[in-house]
Amino acid sequence: MITVDNIKEAQKNLESVVEATPMTKAPILSENFNSEIYLKKENLQLTGSFKLRGAFNRIANLSKEKRDRGVVAASAGNHAQGVAFSAQHFGCEATIFMPEATPLTKVSGVKSYGANVVLTGENFDEAYEASMKFCKEHNKEFIHPFADDDVIAGQGTIALEILKEVPDLKQIIVPIGGGGLIAGIAIAAKSINPDIKIIGVVASGARGMKESYKAQMPIDSVSVRTIADGIAVRDVNPKLLNIILEYVDHIVEVSDNEIANAVLFLLEKHKLVVEGAGAAATAAIMHEKVEIEDSKVCSIISGGNIDVTMLSQIIEKGLVKSYRKMNLLITLRDKPGSLTELSEIFRDCGANIVQIDYDRDSIKLEFGEAHITIALETKGEDHQREIKEKLKQNGYRYKQI
Repeated sequence: MITVDNIKEAQKNLESVVEATPMTKAPILSENFNSEIYLKKENLQLTGSFKLRGAFNRIANLSKEKRDRGVVAASAGNHAQGVAFSAQHFGCEATIFMPEATPLTKVSGVKSYGANVVLTGENFDEAYEASMKFCKEHNKEFIHPFADDDVIAGQGTIALEILKEVPDLKQIIVPIGGGGLIAGIAIAAKSINPDIKIIGVVASGARGMKESYKAQMPIDSVSVRTIADGIAVRDVNPKLLNIILEYVDHIVEVSDNEIANAVLFLLEKHKLVVEGAGAAATAAIMHEKVEIEDSKVCSIISGGNIDVTMLSQIIEKGLVKSYRKMNLLITLRDKPGSLTELSEIFRDCGANIVQIDYDRDSIKLEFGEAHITIALETKGEDHQREIKEKLKQNGYRYKQI
């Protein structure tokens, strides 16, 4: 059984290595929801996520004999970096099993700490199965990403820092993958203040823990699919579920679109680079999945190790959704000067052309026609409406894409 004393002992183990990450007020969210909303920025942790806390505490508590045999872990990325860093710190060998689709930035981060990386399986659970087989065959010490008392205690140190900063906090909103983070935070927070509310957030594409919480029994997902790879856990661990059932007040879910909105919001408004899992708690606030009116709330920003390709896609889609970019497919006459005439409409409307493609060979076209695919920088919904009206007035057939 894990207690707040275990978590305080973990804090001592972490003092010289782990950052007491900033916890700052989010002014825009606070104003929008008439509350004091704080962000706990674990994306600024040394390895880019909270996972360093649990991994370091676990390896710090190993005997020298077990460290010398080497450690093994399975992870979608953040736990892997925590284990790799900690193993390097204590001078022991680390072998990390990661899903084949793990973002390059996370794989590179693990390798930079000197760990051996094995890419296998479509998700965390398949990588986990391979790691357990390797561990038994080579007599290594396995460092579980969430279902381990030392790991849970390490993650719980976050709650000690939060409540030291804001002792009268009313709610802590936490992303859930395997459940180690919310378990540690909930045990610590409820021990200090039994009235505090702990709210968990899962991704819609990885709903196992939410369904299990509702049914009060483990219900594994058939498959998982979400941009929040850090919480893309298929199977529910009974040990973690029991802790969550005892300490967590409610679990909600957010869609990938809602997560992407939060990633973009945190980047643009708070200058924070946050991965999908790290944005899940903020997404729950932004999209009103939790009741926070007139309250003091902390959102856990659990990690910032986002792949730049994914970040680029989120930014691109966010610009379209917020009417700052417009993509059009326009049919025009295939003759000299047609493109110039079209571009003059955009010039007169004050829209900037950022990309253009010309197609005269499509079988969907009549002879003498061409398709123009064009991307425009625009200044909001009214501006886009003006552009479309001008196209109609000038006889152009178009489709927004």
